[in-house]
Amino acid sequence: MSTKARKSRAARKAPEALGSRRAKASRATLRSAAKQPAVRDVRKKLGMTRKAFSRLTGYSERTIANWESGQPLGGTRLQRIAEIQRLQKALARVIRAEYIGEWLQRPNQGFAGLKPLEVIERGEADRIWRMIHELESGEPD
Repeated sequence: MSTKARKSRAARKAPEALGSRRAKASRATLRSAAKQPAVRDVRKKLGMTRKAFSRLTGYSERTIANWESGQPLGGTRLQRIAEIQRLQKALARVIRAEYIGEWLQRPNQGFAGLKPLEVIERGEADRIWRMIHELESGEPD
């Protein structure tokens, strides 16, 4: 059997049988996929449309639709969705969960008339976190 034929035959085998780096990477991907937040669940818990969620995350509606249909997230995308999920959970401690989406999209005097979503889009999510902290502690700065 020629070297080329052996390589072709080996390439058809399952990566696990090969014991290759690719197999290890594949197993790592499967493990991280099990830990990934379900994008649709995060969006639904926020009570947001894909369009609004797109603004919140900074990713396109098409990308979000792909994630919701099972395309895996990786790297900074996974980190961003995990951050949004943490924000949702924190907001649910100070705002009734069913109103979070509406609250994010309404002008708020606490943010100089900006919508909390706009505050996040501007890269000032720390202002939202500060508000959550103040509400939880009962002591405004």
